[in-house]
Amino acid sequence: MPSTTLAQYLFTRLRDYNLALLDYVEPVGLRWVGNTNELNAAYAADGYARIKGVGALITTFGVGELSAVNAIAGAYAERAAVVHIVGTPARAAQQSRKLIHHTLNDGEFRRFATIYAQVTVSQTNLWDASAAPRQIDDVLRQCLVQSRPVYVEVPVDLVNAEVADVGLLNPIQLERESPSLKSDTVVAQIADRIHSARRPILLVDGESRPMGIVEDVQALVASTGWPTWCTGFGKGLLHETLPNFHGIYRGSHDAISVRTFFDQSDLVLFFGPHLSSTNSYGYSSIPGLEKTISFSDNEVKIGAEIFWDVQAKSVIRRLIQSLDHNNASRYKPYPDLPRNSLLPFSSVNKEESISQECVWRLLANFLRPGDIVLGETGTAGHGVREMPLPKHARLFTSVTWLSIGYMLPAAQGASLSQAELISSSSYHAISEARTVLFIGDGSFQMTAQELATIIRLDLNVIVFLINNDGYTIERCIHGRKQPYNDIARWRYLEAPKLFGANNDTFTASVRTWGELQNVLEDERLQKGKGLRMVEVVMDREDAPQGPLLALLQSQKVRKSA
Repeated sequence: MPSTTLAQYLFTRLRDYNLALLDYVEPVGLRWVGNTNELNAAYAADGYARIKGVGALITTFGVGELSAVNAIAGAYAERAAVVHIVGTPARAAQQSRKLIHHTLNDGEFRRFATIYAQVTVSQTNLWDASAAPRQIDDVLRQCLVQSRPVYVEVPVDLVNAEVADVGLLNPIQLERESPSLKSDTVVAQIADRIHSARRPILLVDGESRPMGIVEDVQALVASTGWPTWCTGFGKGLLHETLPNFHGIYRGSHDAISVRTFFDQSDLVLFFGPHLSSTNSYGYSSIPGLEKTISFSDNEVKIGAEIFWDVQAKSVIRRLIQSLDHNNASRYKPYPDLPRNSLLPFSSVNKEESISQECVWRLLANFLRPGDIVLGETGTAGHGVREMPLPKHARLFTSVTWLSIGYMLPAAQGASLSQAELISSSSYHAISEARTVLFIGDGSFQMTAQELATIIRLDLNVIVFLINNDGYTIERCIHGRKQPYNDIARWRYLEAPKLFGANNDTFTASVRTWGELQNVLEDERLQKGKGLRMVEVVMDREDAPQGPLLALLQSQKVRKSA
């Protein structure tokens, strides 16, 4: 029987899904990346996965895997398909409970796997060479189907073990969409609700991406013309240039006219719900149960009635095919609802200091079709939600796990995947897209060393660093004047040189609207390649409109009372 080594089998399977991994991978056509530490590697794999569908990392056991576990938990919470491969000691050493490095020196080798069972959807310990190919395929299948992390242990003595390679003749079989009598009933009920609705609207959340329904939902948005909103997690999934797209629905923090219209709707089609408090503005943006039809992976909920074991993806496709637009409501005239719009520099005084109120819609003028935009947890993560996006641009901001420092390594992974898609001519015929990161000074200090990987790989990344002298998001929530929200004052624009960038790497610092405009119009920033970095200095007690600013104002009111 034809055979291969266990390592080659594993990496060949991973190559099928365009992953970039470690040393042993080059013989099967994969690329070695190499991050500055395990935590950053896991963040980068997450960012890569959110663009290309699946990412992977390799660490050593114990110290390495525990360093990465925070990022793996975030990938689980926000549904990024990450394969974590852990190199473990030889089977003989484990079986004899040998006291070795990277352990707790007690002969117990299963502690770390127990931890990972809590933050991954499937785990496997490759112990028998003959069973390893099946185990690898099974765990990768769960990663792809559920779009969540999985965990693979590879003992060092199995790396070169010969295994049958017959499985590689066929791709991993995923679940197929299969019509059923139950799905017939669901489609019919949804069609009835749509045809009887007079004020239908659409709400698109972030789990639409791992569900694989974005293109179908996009088609529904375009064909119905119904007013459409997204959540923070869903922003960047739809074409925001459509006239019936109205940005993020902010619940109690939205304009009265929007809240009234939303509340008066009689049907909400809700795709890919992710109902965390931070993604739903304190649960205030969740539509009323009685008028909502929500679509999750294998569940459709019509009002209070739940239809289990129904593939939402199949239901949505059949609904689009069967929908009678002549009998569905059309808005004539279309309601007067606000939309996010670009802000011209003519609307601000060039001599005045930059403020959060206007900066995000001004910065949006800089974005191009196909750009990947990342907003780090903090004021940046809230601010990027205000940015209208050009066609084919993607936006990511953490909405539930909220681990600060995530977005810089994630930008490395996202940019790597973007470059691969552009080079393969499978990126919407776009060749000049960039990865644009907005990150605060406090978050930057958590994972700054990942600039080194961006520089070494010559990735096309632009970093806008919001320097507001500390943890402004924490000042908004609690401790406005407390020293625990202070950080060291770095010379941020010297970081690229420290991490190996060329002396001519573009850097700039801006404090006024005029300085910002000049920098955004600079061709070295617009048309340059590789890393570019702009420091945007803002007040430490300034925040974007919405929950953060409301929290900050309430602290000021309490102090003055």
